[in-house]
Amino acid sequence: MGKKYDAISDKHRAFIESQKIFFVATAAPEGRVNLSPKGMDTFRVIDSNRIAWLSVTGSANETAAHLQESPRMTIMFTAFEGDPKILRLYGEAKAIYEKDPQWKELISLFPQLPGVRQIFDMRVDLVHTSCGMSVPLYDYVGERDDLNRWAIKKGEDGIRSYWREKNSISIDGKPIDMPLE
Repeated sequence: MGKKYDAISDKHRAFIESQKIFFVATAAPEGRVNLSPKGMDTFRVIDSNRIAWLSVTGSANETAAHLQESPRMTIMFTAFEGDPKILRLYGEAKAIYEKDPQWKELISLFPQLPGVRQIFDMRVDLVHTSCGMSVPLYDYVGERDDLNRWAIKKGEDGIRSYWREKNSISIDGKPIDMPLE
């Protein structure tokens, strides 16, 4: 059933690019494990062992907090339509901010979205596929625009204020080293 690969193949890439949602998991050495659903056309395969995903402002910033202590990240895709399949990417990641030299290169890969917070750059060392036969079928209806409308209404200054208030300390009370100005 499950198969392991040391790189993202063209077939894996096609599957990844056809998905509308992905899930990100991280954990610091101590504290809670974080698992978050993501969407909004924010995932890119850069090459066979490197991916990036664009992080927009949310209610927390656990991924950034965890990566400060442990670079481990797992990303999961699952087919909710068509043939059953689950694909996981394992590797080490880092947060890239607007002040970082890699920002311009990476941000150009994504659509312009309001409230962009950081980009996560991950070196993939294992691709694992499994059947997904117990995953239910769902129909894709469309993207939500609630977060974009919220971010546009807040404006850039309002977003940065929100980061200071809600995104600078993890749910486990750990400070997050992100540029707030």
